[in-house]
Amino acid sequence: MTQYGFFFDMNRCYACQACSIACKDWNGLEPGAEKWMTVYEWESGTFPNLRLHSLAFPCAHCEDPTCVKVCPTGALYKEDEFGAVLVDQDKCEGCRACYDACPYGAPRFVTDEPNCKMSKCTMCVDRLAEGQQPACTMSCPLRAFDFGPLDELIEKYGDVRYCEGMPSPDTTHPAFLIWNPREKQPLVPYNVDEAIALNQQRGDLGTLFESEEDLHTFDEGTIRRNELRMKHASTIELMRASRNDMA
Repeated sequence: MTQYGFFFDMNRCYACQACSIACKDWNGLEPGAEKWMTVYEWESGTFPNLRLHSLAFPCAHCEDPTCVKVCPTGALYKEDEFGAVLVDQDKCEGCRACYDACPYGAPRFVTDEPNCKMSKCTMCVDRLAEGQQPACTMSCPLRAFDFGPLDELIEKYGDVRYCEGMPSPDTTHPAFLIWNPREKQPLVPYNVDEAIALNQQRGDLGTLFESEEDLHTFDEGTIRRNELRMKHASTIELMRASRNDMA
């Protein structure tokens, strides 16, 4: 079996959701939490050293998938031609053992109702069989994705399968490579203290903050997406972590 996989460059992605929408369109998925390709967004730091992050993640189609091991009905399996992890929904009973076992939360559910059957990214094996790329990788306007045999991707991009906030790749060996964010470089030099002073008073808007400390100290829960979270207790939490219900 040749293991195929994804490469993703975090420096190119700006969370336009094109990949997620293309996935839904190709696979006939309705708007909502059934996101086979999920674009997670979060922020780190505080003004003026703020950084926005995005991670577009389908299923890692792991080389050693824990979801396959725990499925009590044998609904999950790893196909031989591309190494894709697929689900036979006729066998799925919606027990969610796969979701509990998957470190990336890749199994998807339309609702939180008990026994709702699972669906997931198929690696677009139907397209691969026709010599095409997955819909998500082809749709990215900034070419943040690459796709192909995993060994060829590793030779081209290196073997990094982790970004800050993701689970360790050692357990399942995900077929998903990442270029992490490069060090942020200011394009235009500016006086930080002056920028803070100018933003403190905004004319008719009044005082936006009382002191510089207000830019760095927040009550718990004020910043709702300050870290990468790939597993969620409900579909509502998933939607909040990935922007909206359109993609």
